[in-house]
Amino acid sequence: MLTDANTIIERLDALFVERFHIEVPSPDTDLVETGILDSFQFVELLLQLEQHFDFRIKIDDIDLDDLRTLARIARLVVTANGGAADLSAARSSSGVADSH
Repeated sequence: MLTDANTIIERLDALFVERFHIEVPSPDTDLVETGILDSFQFVELLLQLEQHFDFRIKIDDIDLDDLRTLARIARLVVTANGGAADLSAARSSSGVADSH
C-alpha cells in the first residue's frame, strides 16, 4: 500500500511517460489548463490510476481539481490507500498548498 506522496509522484511521472508519452514539467503543472491531457487521455488516466494503485474511483466521486496536477493526484492516491500522514511532505516538497 502506497502512502508516501513523493514516491507516488515519481510513479505518476513514470506512468505519464510510459502510457501517454508526456513528460510533465513539475508536480504542480496543471494538466488541464496547459492542455497536457485531453478528454480521452483523462479517461485513460482514471483507468491507469485504478490499475497501478489498486483502488476504484466512483464516477460520482470524481473531482476534476483532484486530478489537475501530479501532486494532487498523489494526494488522492494516498487518501484512497488510507494514508494521510505523508500528505504534508508532498505539499512542502512540491510547493503545493492544500486548497481543500
